[in-house]
Amino acid sequence: MTKVQISIICPIFNEEEFIERCIDSILSQDYPRELCEIILVDGMSTDNTLDKIEVYIQSYSFIKLIINPFKVVPYGLNLGIKASKGDVIIRLDGHCVYPQNYISTLVKYLYELNADNVGAVWNTLPAKDNSICRAIALGSSHKFGVGNSKHKVGASEIMETDTVPFGCYRKEIFEKIGYFDEELTRNQDDEFNGRLIKNGGKIFLIPHLVINYIARDSIQKMSKMFYQYGLFKPLVNKKLGAPATIRQFFPVVFVLGLIVGAIASIFSKLLFLVYLFIIGIYFILASFFSIKSAFKENDWKLIIFIPLIFIVIHISYGFGYLIGIYKIIFKEKITVHINR
Repeated sequence: MTKVQISIICPIFNEEEFIERCIDSILSQDYPRELCEIILVDGMSTDNTLDKIEVYIQSYSFIKLIINPFKVVPYGLNLGIKASKGDVIIRLDGHCVYPQNYISTLVKYLYELNADNVGAVWNTLPAKDNSICRAIALGSSHKFGVGNSKHKVGASEIMETDTVPFGCYRKEIFEKIGYFDEELTRNQDDEFNGRLIKNGGKIFLIPHLVINYIARDSIQKMSKMFYQYGLFKPLVNKKLGAPATIRQFFPVVFVLGLIVGAIASIFSKLLFLVYLFIIGIYFILASFFSIKSAFKENDWKLIIFIPLIFIVIHISYGFGYLIGIYKIIFKEKITVHINR
């Protein structure tokens, strides 16, 4: 296959801890550098991110910096895409490290599969070497925590799917169906990919291509992230006209079950016992998975921390989803401030 011009778009904000690892992994790609441009779009970072980027810009002419005064990701993506010159757009994240064959493999399958978007799977890594961070990484990449989301839990073969992390797109698709929805601070990839599929596009997951994704370094940050994912999901569904997947509803049902079950238990001893039984099953399953992880990782603190991560993920996402529905019903604008 003839090599094509690639534009790498990477929206960033306060990535001083990770940006060097990210850029170094991009520079180590086996795809010809003369066919690549790297566009870093900074959302007004307040740490040393820009100072670290400036070192690379002085050494590599194909690395460019755009300032995103709107600060949030969809604006940054659209600014980068509109400024790009490539035939293929690869959207990256500064919180990740990419394998050497990342670009070449994505471009290969984009054309071989006649796809409109292709992507890799995540290998979720702890941000720090401690039990809390290991639990966050393990819990947020486990089926019990995030459901059957293939790019998070893995797959055995190349498959057509509803979404992939970040994505490798033909640039022409943006001219055909529009850009990322700037109303969606979170979940803009889900909405764009849903819109792509509605317009006849195809998305494929390439499971043997693995990104090292660095998870959040605290339960508070993880909870905020999943809350925001849940918060914007109803708006995505409204824009697409239907939910993309069934798995998104399980945390919502879980939170509603906790609330309704607790209220019903006040009026019926039988319902109280059923309520306790269901909660007990939840914690038995969560404990079982945490014990397996504790054996594998040789870290017995995970027996306590992983069930905590599971319940934080489910409650944060489910509660965010309910707030999102409330805001849509009462026509309130959904906004958040994103930081790391």
